[in-house]
Amino acid sequence: MHSEDHVTSSETIRDIVIGMSDGLTVPFALAAGLSGAVSASTLVVTAGIAEIVAGSIAMGLGGYLAGRTEVDHYNSELKREYAEVDRVPEQEKMEVKEVFAEFGLSETLQQEIADEMSKDKKKWVDFMMRYELGLEEPNANRASKSAVTIGISYIVGGIIPLSPYIFIDHAQEALGYSCVVTLICLFIFGYFKSKMTGQPALSGAIKVVIIGALAAGAAFAMAKLITGK
Repeated sequence: MHSEDHVTSSETIRDIVIGMSDGLTVPFALAAGLSGAVSASTLVVTAGIAEIVAGSIAMGLGGYLAGRTEVDHYNSELKREYAEVDRVPEQEKMEVKEVFAEFGLSETLQQEIADEMSKDKKKWVDFMMRYELGLEEPNANRASKSAVTIGISYIVGGIIPLSPYIFIDHAQEALGYSCVVTLICLFIFGYFKSKMTGQPALSGAIKVVIIGALAAGAAFAMAKLITGK
């Protein structure tokens, strides 16, 4: 029996990826930068926690606004489509026929389908939304769920690079442990993210590690340059 493998990453997984990706990278770069300027880990932890709180709120709000925009856009197009089937039904039937013409159906069959579909306004509009505009009805609760998922994922990701600073007093010593822990987590995160999206897992993991390392290295070097230490 033939079986097909398809990527079925859900919107929740996408939100986790967004939150974890920034959560691991941004606080890591901040901690590295501060480690190049201060010696006390407590300062790094304080600034890092503040950044995680602010970042999780900002990222969550961004996810919420994106979700609301998607819902508002769909509802706006839905209202317009209902108005068009009432105002210019023959034109809308032509658009139905054009969709099926692309599948190679005969003119007669196209007309029959368009006439039959026009008998049920809701199904007619749903068809136009999906096949003319390419829009799927979004989940009404998508915005709030997205905000919470992204925000929590950012917090979880952000705690990882900060954790060594909680137990080690000297910032630059803690930075070494933070680099090891965070880069390992970035590799694991990049590996599974690539697997879920159907990309080469190993190369995807390496790319994520390189991006995180470059961000932290740049922040550390800039702090050293500014402070002259």
